[in-house]
Amino acid sequence: MRIAVLKEQAAGETRVAATPETVKKLSALGAIVAVEEGAGIRANITDEAYREAGAELGSAAAVVKDADIVMGVQAPDAAALSGAKKGAWVAATFDPFGQKDRVEAYAMAGLEALAMEFMPRITRAQSMDVLSSQSNLSGYKAVIAAGNLYGRAFPMMMTAAGTVSAAKVFVMGVGVAGLQAIATAKRLGAQVSATDVRSATKEQIQSLGAKPIFVENVEGIEGEGSGGYATEMSEEYQKAQAELVSSHIAKQDIVITTALIPGRAAPRLISDAQTATMRQGSVIFDLAVAQGGNVEGSVADEVVEQHGVKIMGFSNTPAHLAADASALFSRNLFNFLNAFWNEEKKAPELDEEIGDAIRLTKHGAIVNERLQE
Repeated sequence: MRIAVLKEQAAGETRVAATPETVKKLSALGAIVAVEEGAGIRANITDEAYREAGAELGSAAAVVKDADIVMGVQAPDAAALSGAKKGAWVAATFDPFGQKDRVEAYAMAGLEALAMEFMPRITRAQSMDVLSSQSNLSGYKAVIAAGNLYGRAFPMMMTAAGTVSAAKVFVMGVGVAGLQAIATAKRLGAQVSATDVRSATKEQIQSLGAKPIFVENVEGIEGEGSGGYATEMSEEYQKAQAELVSSHIAKQDIVITTALIPGRAAPRLISDAQTATMRQGSVIFDLAVAQGGNVEGSVADEVVEQHGVKIMGFSNTPAHLAADASALFSRNLFNFLNAFWNEEKKAPELDEEIGDAIRLTKHGAIVNERLQE
């Protein structure tokens, strides 16, 4: 069993799909792990560290040659995998809805594409969930980056020269990223509030010491969707939420937006008119900017100033924490392979529940039901 790890080619991608820690663990299972030279440099992992862990080092072509499995953070172009075995697995994130041409190319190449972002949110798959591990870091980084741009202190400070008021932080969207943003802002001493369209998150917000801001007595989303994700909101709820948010957002110093709906553009949460109500020097961090943005006027990897408010967002937030993001992502991949490892065959064998959920292509065809729909 040969497992290949390539250097990421996507612009701005600093992560890597294996670390010396996971190379050792995969080798212990009986696999040969081959890593492209320089693959870990942007995550502060040297080639020597990989060699010491037991990996083979070489060029991209040498690493991929006869590979049974290719691991990546973002799926490489199918053309780069021409030397891999027919039917080789490629475990990575694919952005299947946004990169349909890539999925089709994998099918034509006879590769088995395994989209890690399609991992079902079930108990036994939690340790394999790359979206959760990376979103957790994204929520943390959003607060740190926004706080740096804000340029004022987070906690209340009482000094002989007077009192510095605590920063007011509002988190919109209480998934994994939102919860970490709340926790980080609280640890820094901010006065934190949060909202979500799912009423079940109210207790989670309160458990972190933040104030829940919710629309009352109005039917919310049509359903929570599979895996706990939000779906589209009713028109009545959207109107009520906009009114509530408008009155609340005007009092905030920092707003973090995190709302995403799988397979669709990010929902618009903050309009230009709402931004105009905020105080001069306030900051909005749009974690969904790469998927169209929650905030009107946000631009990926740029700081946009509107009405005296700075709006920012990264196209790849986890990549700004390359070492930690790589460590968590690579553990997700190891946990995935290890969970299905057949000791006799020294190879993994997927079951139907998880296999059918993440498999995009097989035997030259696109087989995932979500894509066929």
